[in-house]
Amino acid sequence: MVLKVVSKRTALQKREDSQSDQEFAIRHQPVIGNTLKIKLDHLKTFDALTENQQIFFDAYKKGSYAFMLMGSPGTGKSFISLYHAIADVLAKDTPYKKLVIIRSSVSTRDSGFLPGSLDDKMSIYEEPYKQICADLFGRSDSYDRLKEQGYIEFLSTSYLRGTTFNDAIIFFDEIQNANWSEMKTVIGRTGTRSKVILSGDYSQNDLTKSRHDQSGFKELHKVVERMAEFDIINFTTDDIVRSSFTKNFIIACEALDL
Repeated sequence: MVLKVVSKRTALQKREDSQSDQEFAIRHQPVIGNTLKIKLDHLKTFDALTENQQIFFDAYKKGSYAFMLMGSPGTGKSFISLYHAIADVLAKDTPYKKLVIIRSSVSTRDSGFLPGSLDDKMSIYEEPYKQICADLFGRSDSYDRLKEQGYIEFLSTSYLRGTTFNDAIIFFDEIQNANWSEMKTVIGRTGTRSKVILSGDYSQNDLTKSRHDQSGFKELHKVVERMAEFDIINFTTDDIVRSSFTKNFIIACEALDL
């Protein structure tokens, strides 16, 4: 006799399965031709899913122009940042000409030995934003189209000296992987009529190879706390929206102080 095992799925797990199927379809659809430009009308509408996400939505709407989003992974910090920043850049009456995404290339600081151009070496760091834009617009090519239209620019912290960002929204992501010198360089590039969003998580620090190259996150947090311009939002495990599995995993890790 053969026993048939039936796996019961909770309502939340079924919803997550459905979302995963939709995301796969979006990211694997054929790339649309270059002639179709991305417009604000193409941007989907998203609501805040947690209390702290709502705090960010409200602060952004009221006109705040400097944010530090910090805390647990999987809380949607990058997603909601890009959502509002891209909507701002695409708006007809906006003062912002582009969104500048900046990251520290931690694991490729020796990337000069790798084949390919600088764009080739940095492309791996752009993948999360390509996925986010695919979800925001329902088009797998939306990130590349926005770059072609001049609405998005992606930069490494290693190539910012002498640069000034005017009329821009600066999104400095994964800031825990930048040292204090990089952080000063990025924030010091902020020019006139610009907005700054900092995002990171203490627990995901990849600067572990050298005691001479340490994260500047804690120092930056102390500085930002002294600046009236910044809205600081601390995301917790209650804000994790990636999946119920991820949420339970992070909660277990924190309970064990791991």
